Amino acid sequence: MRVLHILNDVSDRGNGIVNAAVGLAMEQARQGYCVAVASAGGGYQPLLLRAGVLHLPLDQSRRLLSILRAAQLFHKQLLTFRPDVVHAHMRTGLVLAWFWRHFEKFALVGHVHNVHDRESMIMGLADRVIAVSESVGATMAAHGIPRRKLRVVLNRTLNSAHRPRLEEVEPALLAKPAIVTVCGMNRRKGVEELLAAFDEVAGRFPGAHLYLVGDGPERGEFERLARRSPHSGRIHFEGFRPAPQAYMLSADVFVLAARRESFGLVLIEARAAGCAIVATDADGIAEALDHGRSGMLVPPRNPSALARALCHMLENDEERTEWRRRGRLGIEKYSIERMADEVREVYDEIVGQKRWREVPGIA
Repeated sequence: MRVLHILNDVSDRGNGIVNAAVGLAMEQARQGYCVAVASAGGGYQPLLLRAGVLHLPLDQSRRLLSILRAAQLFHKQLLTFRPDVVHAHMRTGLVLAWFWRHFEKFALVGHVHNVHDRESMIMGLADRVIAVSESVGATMAAHGIPRRKLRVVLNRTLNSAHRPRLEEVEPALLAKPAIVTVCGMNRRKGVEELLAAFDEVAGRFPGAHLYLVGDGPERGEFERLARRSPHSGRIHFEGFRPAPQAYMLSADVFVLAARRESFGLVLIEARAAGCAIVATDADGIAEALDHGRSGMLVPPRNPSALARALCHMLENDEERTEWRRRGRLGIEKYSIERMADEVREVYDEIVGQKRWREVPGIA
């Protein structure tokens, strides 16, 4: 089976789409697929190489000349690699693959990772569209993608070769009680609401500290907002960390305050680390928390409700321990092996096992 994934890049700087796609590609290679990734490159390239995944350089910058060059180069890569399936995780790659699909024979899969992005509707050009949660699938169907094309495959990364093993991660030294979030620093992640909620929590728990792990375009704005808080000395912006599990392992409560969230891979990571979790009931978050059985859900954009849930967690040691136990229940179903198996079922629908070709690889 020959599979070509196409991404903008393979950066190892915390992009959830890239993490999911890289993990899937590596697992497919482990299972015996012939796998390549076309992208502009990034920190995951050495890891892909060690996993037996070929990297094909492809700059898809959104400038006319760059796109024309990318289209020509991608065609050459198609002719050389001869994929059975092109699996596009981002819009530009999907359009490139869709264009050449009129001239070359391969099945095309579009993978919708972002429910908040209306431009993701372009993924409907593919033969099959993978949605990362039932919520994303319902949103895409409501916006016009035919249900016959849609398939739901939850994002799963546990056991992926690009994740650190928890037993090898040194827990971070945090002031206690510690509230931890791991997210991109943008408004969609609900950072403003979290900062407002922490003001209420900090007033009730003088020792509480908030740790925000991650980077993003609005980080400076959030830092300025935090400096205006009377509890600014207990708010810590930690930036990007390659192993955020270190913070999860030390958290008293893990929180995700997102306004929109397709699924929330970070919640699976937090569950595996044994966190007691509070999260907003937005889009696919409930699915990542087994609809409230594995973490406490609160309404999005509601700092007071978020603060009440965090306070409840902090003041009830036994209940917090129970939420940790609940989070671990059923966590094995989020393995990368299961994700790869479900993706294979999607491939088989549009290609069929009889059409998988055994073609010599390229150097």
